[in-house]
Amino acid sequence: MKKSNKIVGILFSFILAFAMIIGTTSPVSAKSDNAPKDYLIGFNSKVSEDELAEVKGAGGKVKLQYKYMNVILAKLPDQAVNALLKNPNIAFVEADGTMEAIGQTTPWGIPHIEADTVQSTGVTGNGVKVAILDTGIDASHEDLNVAGGASFIAGEPNALEDGNSHGTHVAGTVAGLNNSLGVLGVAPAAELYAVKVLDSAGSGSYSGIAQGIEWAIENDMDIINMSLGGSQGSTALQQAVDNAYNSGIVVVAAAGNSGSKGKRNTIGYPAKYASVIAVGAVDSTNTRASFSSVGSEIEVMAPGVNILSTVPGNSYDSYNGTSMASPHVAGAAALILAKHPTLTNVEVRERLNTTATSLGDSFYYGNGVINVFKAIQ
Repeated sequence: MKKSNKIVGILFSFILAFAMIIGTTSPVSAKSDNAPKDYLIGFNSKVSEDELAEVKGAGGKVKLQYKYMNVILAKLPDQAVNALLKNPNIAFVEADGTMEAIGQTTPWGIPHIEADTVQSTGVTGNGVKVAILDTGIDASHEDLNVAGGASFIAGEPNALEDGNSHGTHVAGTVAGLNNSLGVLGVAPAAELYAVKVLDSAGSGSYSGIAQGIEWAIENDMDIINMSLGGSQGSTALQQAVDNAYNSGIVVVAAAGNSGSKGKRNTIGYPAKYASVIAVGAVDSTNTRASFSSVGSEIEVMAPGVNILSTVPGNSYDSYNGTSMASPHVAGAAALILAKHPTLTNVEVRERLNTTATSLGDSFYYGNGVINVFKAIQ
């Protein structure tokens, strides 16, 4: 649908670098700083009361116990870490790290992936639930319809507010309303859910992101979009995304904005995990964006350069980044599920991959740019 409002936006061309402040998947050794820190502690089997008592006895404070994996979040003094690792039921202890929103940037990509052609057949994403794990969504925006959500950011309890704009921008690409103003999303009738796991500065912790994923599982989301990432992984975070995928959710994430360095893999986490569809960015000529990360885990490409979408305050702006490409794929998955509601997440993923238009070397382009009209056939 052509929009009547003239939208003036400032093109943001800068890209947020990944910043993993702390975090490692290897056992953590004690440091000289004795101030208690947050640690994710994974167990080989169900966490017992005795083991919780052991953590507390070592000077730890249990802050959270996850529902779908044998992991707790606890504040521990450094000297307690090595002692806990002697417990044979403890699989890992890792410092809670932070992730940041991947790249500020925005789309023209609706016709490029033939989403408009799909919409013209009456398929618009109706009945499909999409969780946007991000900085929140400005639910007061006139071009968005947000069905609900939850916040896992301390000090920012309202997921239906967005002090950054990144999450609102992502949401507009997925499901900007088909009306007489603003922008048109890939799946305008899809149900948007704001899951705030990044704060107003665009930063969030492994533990918060894992909580957001568990919320999506518990609330029967069909699709998770994560336009976020970091350069190091997390065992707990991997377990969380694997659980989401195994529960039937289509999990989509931005590949990252680290560009290419020859044949060196630059894909970030969680996109690098096998249970996640890693999405790279192309421009309107299907040239890979210079910032788009590369590697063997790339599955598909989508528009990610000069993408126009919603931002807080009933405004619109153009951003660039794989953060903007990922919601094109999440929206495409919503259209496929709306057309074929009995498909599994594995089948949706397969359709996106097998119907993509090949663009060249899979290390740089995966299976190519998505074509959602072909995917729904």
